[in-house]
Amino acid sequence: MSYFILIILALLLDAIFGEPKWLWSRVPHPVQIMGSAISALDVRANSGNGRRFKGAFGFVALLAGFTSIGYGIAALPDFDVLEVLGAAILIGHKSLVQHVAAVATALEQDIVAGRKAVSMIVGRETKNIDGPAVTRAAIESAAENFSDGVVAPVFWFALFGLPGIVAYKFVNTADSMIGHRNEKYEEFGWAAARLDDVMNYIPARITSGLIIFATASKAALEVVRSDSGQHRSPNAGWPESAMAGAMGVSLSGPRVYGGVQTKDPYVNAAGRKDLGPDDIRRSVRILWKSWAGLLGLLFVIWLLV
Repeated sequence: MSYFILIILALLLDAIFGEPKWLWSRVPHPVQIMGSAISALDVRANSGNGRRFKGAFGFVALLAGFTSIGYGIAALPDFDVLEVLGAAILIGHKSLVQHVAAVATALEQDIVAGRKAVSMIVGRETKNIDGPAVTRAAIESAAENFSDGVVAPVFWFALFGLPGIVAYKFVNTADSMIGHRNEKYEEFGWAAARLDDVMNYIPARITSGLIIFATASKAALEVVRSDSGQHRSPNAGWPESAMAGAMGVSLSGPRVYGGVQTKDPYVNAAGRKDLGPDDIRRSVRILWKSWAGLLGLLFVIWLLV
C-alpha cells in the first residue's frame, strides 16, 4: 500500500486518539526508549578526550539499531497495520495542541500557573517571565513543534515508510537531549545536532507554506521572506516567522538560558507584543487548519502517484 495513504491513516488516528495515558502509563513510549538509550550513551561516553568522535560513533550506532527495528517491523506480513500504528504513535499533533492549549488555560488562572505550563514545552527559563512572554513562548513552541513533531515525521514516512519516521524521531530526540551548544554537548552532540538540521531543512519550509496557505496570509509570506533567516536555528525561523506574520504578532526575541539572557532579535518586530491566552488559542486553530492542509496535500499526492 502507498506510504501516502498509510500516513493519512496515521494522521487521522493520532488526531482521534492522541497519546492515550492508559497505554503509556503501563508501557514505555518508543521515544522514551530512544531517550533512555541516548541518556545511557551520554553517561558512558561524554567525558575525556575525543568526545566528538565518541558521540558521533555512538549516535550513528544507535540510529542504525533503531532504524533496523523499523525495517524489521515494516517487513512483517501484517497488511501494514503496524506501520500505520507506529507512525500514529510517532506523530504528535493532538498532544501538541493539547499542551499548547493548556498554557492558555493555566495563564488565565494566574501567571505562576502559566509559567509552569509553558515550562513543560519550552527549554528556556520561565520562572520570571511575564504573561506576554509566556504567550510568545507557547506560540513559538506551537509553530516549531508542528514542524518537528508533525510535518517532519510525515515527510520522512512518506519517503521511507516506518524506518524513515523511526530514524527521524531518533535524530530529533537526540538533538533535543545532546544537541545543545554548550560546554557539555558542543562536541559530544555535534553529529546529532547537524543531522537534525539536515533532516528538518525541507519539512520546516513545508511547514511555513502550510501555515501561509491555511491562513491565506500575505503578511505571513512577507515575514517569512524577511525574518526566517534571522532566527538562531536554520529551520525554526521558517514556521515561527510564518506564524508571527499570520497572527500579526512578534515572536522570538531575548530569552534566558542557563541564567544568561540572549540577544535574539524579534521575528516580525513590528507585530503586536501585548499577547495573552486568546492568542495562544488562535495559534492552536491555525495548527489545526495547517494539519488539514497537510492532510489534503498528502491526499492529492496519493491521487497523482
